Amino acid sequence: MTLAPLTERQETLIVNNVIKAVKDIENLNKTGYNFLYLCSGFIAHYNLGGFKAFYSDESLKKDIIEFLSMNQWLNFRPGDNDYEYYKSKARVYNRIVAELYNLR
Repeated sequence: MTLAPLTERQETLIVNNVIKAVKDIENLNKTGYNFLYLCSGFIAHYNLGGFKAFYSDESLKKDIIEFLSMNQWLNFRPGDNDYEYYKSKARVYNRIVAELYNLR
């Protein structure tokens, strides 16, 4: 079973939610949480509430930027199963980081 790449709409919803959550972690919803906790470097903290509790005292922005290189899914090559899916995840991660640099 091949994973479908994220649609442009899904990508935009994720990016927008994560940027809102960086400004105020209480804005993080299930869509943003599901994306982040499946990224390298993040742990689930048991659930969305635990993730929010952790990042109420920690910098989500700092961690997202710090984990950038681990979230490029460079181990996938064209023709590999799920290549397009993981490239769409990398695209979302890179869009988030680009937005975070604009927040400085």
